[in-house]
Amino acid sequence: MQKVFNLLGAAAFLMSGAIIVGSAVLYTRIPSITKHYMGELTKVVTDMIPAVDDIVPSLPSSTGPAIETPKLPF
Repeated sequence: MQKVFNLLGAAAFLMSGAIIVGSAVLYTRIPSITKHYMGELTKVVTDMIPAVDDIVPSLPSSTGPAIETPKLPF
């Protein structure tokens, strides 16, 4: 029974060490991973959205008269 407990303790120690090392490696590589995927995401979104100039109507050159609110009786 003691051998089983020793094996479980060693396995838990190895798993904890693997989690710590994996977290450290991932933390140091976050900037490069983010830069890569943001570039890919920008390409995908740019391809999905058509040209903005074709969608947005032109701005009016003149405006209409001012709108007045009715005066309250009190």
